Amino acid sequence: MTYYALTNCVIYTGEEVLYQHALVVKDDKIAEITLEENLPSDLEKIDLAGANLSAGFIDLQLNGCGGVMFNEEITTRTLEIMQETNLRSGTTSYLPTFITSPDEGMKQAVSVMRDYLAKHKNQALGIHFEGPYLSVAKKGVHRPEFIREISPEMLDFLCENSDVITKVTIAVENPTANHIKRFNEAGIIVSIGHSNATYAETKQRIAEGASFATHLHNAMSPVSNGREGGVVGAVIDSDIYAGIICDGLHVEWGNIRIAKKAKGDKLVIVSDAVAAAGSNIESFIFVGKKVTVKDGKCYDEFGALGGAAVTMIESIRNVVLHCDISLNEAIRMSTLYPAKAIGVDDTLGSLEVGKIANLAIFDNQFNVKGTAVNGLLHWN
Repeated sequence: MTYYALTNCVIYTGEEVLYQHALVVKDDKIAEITLEENLPSDLEKIDLAGANLSAGFIDLQLNGCGGVMFNEEITTRTLEIMQETNLRSGTTSYLPTFITSPDEGMKQAVSVMRDYLAKHKNQALGIHFEGPYLSVAKKGVHRPEFIREISPEMLDFLCENSDVITKVTIAVENPTANHIKRFNEAGIIVSIGHSNATYAETKQRIAEGASFATHLHNAMSPVSNGREGGVVGAVIDSDIYAGIICDGLHVEWGNIRIAKKAKGDKLVIVSDAVAAAGSNIESFIFVGKKVTVKDGKCYDEFGALGGAAVTMIESIRNVVLHCDISLNEAIRMSTLYPAKAIGVDDTLGSLEVGKIANLAIFDNQFNVKGTAVNGLLHWN
């Protein structure tokens, strides 16, 4: 039986910041948060040397890391390598993101996800299909020859496998968006992304049930002037959740600050990371394209951004240092808000008695010292 107390730490619960308190883990859950002086003398105590303790980070958009890409090697081992890499930067749960591909690849990804979930709990939280139901005009690194409208057969397939599919990114103007209600009824979150739509068109899709926006500002029509707000304007002027990449390359710091003021607790930090995150590789293959890594930037042969090389702990550091966001709030943007966005906040995303003990331990220089997954500690 796992049974221990984490002591000598600053605890960020998701609601408050606690000092001189300890967090008690029993089996895979948080059993108690109490003053250190109230701990039983015979309970194992682990001294965190003044480090910060929070819920484990939840990354809702992760294409790859640690030198591997889910699209390129669709196996449970790829997901396991991604999770092993995640732990080094404090991420304990994530949505493996599978981008635009033929139907056969999507079906294989679903099968692999099902196998993974049968073996590993509270880590990968279901697939995020980013495409192929996008706009060619805002394709980014996605291959245009695979961008399409959904077929009746694939619509049925996705909805029938909604237990392992958490989110699907769809362009507002792609006819696939006509099925938002069907996806929602199946339990799949529809996210707006890779779209060149107008403000009015986007607001209509939000009214129909789209409840998330994929990497705000990237691959979506901007606020072009005072008369047209585009997808960006519609997302900011709504109460849906939005992910945002905080590497300083995809979105300028000032735009992150503006988005935070507008979206409040609906703005979620995502990494959109690719194979380069958590590794030292100089290039990799992403859906048949060579992506080069230079100075932390990933780009294809045409100069399009090919995902990010940033980790969640680096993203937290970035918004604290550059965006006037407190550490407490940055942690919530990486834990509680993503958990709420995909409906897992009853078990993950904050430190509360009875929740799963997925934890991140990091110092004031944003060095991750360790994590816990289902109560089991992993030290860096």
